[in-house]
Amino acid sequence: MENIQLTARFLIHKGKEDEFKNIANQCLKIVNEKEKNTTLQYDWYFDAEGNECVIRETYADSNAIMLHLENLGELIGQFLQIADFYPEIYGNPSEEFLKAVEGMNPKIYSFYQGL
Repeated sequence: MENIQLTARFLIHKGKEDEFKNIANQCLKIVNEKEKNTTLQYDWYFDAEGNECVIRETYADSNAIMLHLENLGELIGQFLQIADFYPEIYGNPSEEFLKAVEGMNPKIYSFYQGL
């Protein structure tokens, strides 16, 4: 399995919901413009209260997610100022990618089997 899947969970700080959504819109614009062939899924969900966001992401491979981090690095930094971040990574990511995100303390799930 070469695809890398990611669940990015954000708990948004009180009163920062509108700012969070503004940054989210900037992220979506960049991904749409620069990552059409490498980002296979980039779906945003909010809970009913609007203070928790989950992003379901799928990338062609580790190189694609490294490009994503490069494209959105500054915006990700802005998110981390206004929300608590809990990433989950699914698949077999490269060592380079794991090294790039080690400070984010991701939970990593290695692929076992599937259809």
